[in-house]
Amino acid sequence: MIPLHDTVPTRHRPVVTLALIAINVAVFLVELAAPQQHLPTTRGQVFAVDGQSAITAEYGFVPCELRSSCPLGDDTVDFGANAPFRVHHVPVVATVFTSMFLHAGWAHLGFNMLFLWVFGSKVEDRLGRSRFLAFYLLGGVAALGLQWVADPGSAVATIGASGAIAAVLAGYLLLYPRALILTLVGWIPIPLPAMVFLLIWILLQLAGAAGTIGQAAGGGGGVAYMAHVGGFAFGLLAIRRFDPGPGRTSYP
Repeated sequence: MIPLHDTVPTRHRPVVTLALIAINVAVFLVELAAPQQHLPTTRGQVFAVDGQSAITAEYGFVPCELRSSCPLGDDTVDFGANAPFRVHHVPVVATVFTSMFLHAGWAHLGFNMLFLWVFGSKVEDRLGRSRFLAFYLLGGVAALGLQWVADPGSAVATIGASGAIAAVLAGYLLLYPRALILTLVGWIPIPLPAMVFLLIWILLQLAGAAGTIGQAAGGGGGVAYMAHVGGFAFGLLAIRRFDPGPGRTSYP
């Protein structure tokens, strides 16, 4: 299911949503342009690693680093190759935020930014810019928190804006449950109630998360389902605390 647009009118330009989209796109272009690096493995070998993978390893959130419990040392990241690579990381606290702006490919980026535009612009319009930004970032933190709880010993870097966007989706669900979402199902555009669209979405994430229980992080085709669930749960629990009420938003 691909959301195209909704029926909720906006009163203000979604400056924060547009800025987040622009930053995510800019960071991804930097990833693509990054030069190849030669990184040592834990076995003493040296492999050529493309620049995007090296950036992901350095700035992505690696769960085992939070408690210095990585199996082969805090400077290791599992690339799914012959052996984990040694990478000079930025502080793990910083990666909680930098990881939200990294993406693995055009499809990963494109779908995330589409969801952010369709749903984020309306949630921002309701919350106000500063509240929306805080809600978005805290949603991303909560998403990574549940990902860490699910597999604290993982040496796989978690990246992507989808955890924070999941919080936005949950906020939209509670703020605009009766809105209609023009949704591409196959090749057919169908108007779906927001409640139906978003409940289907979270059920798919829960099913994916259930399928990865007992597996190492990165199971489920590399999708961080637990992060999606964590972000969505945060959105459900926190949106009312950020919502000033209809017609009472102050800007910025």
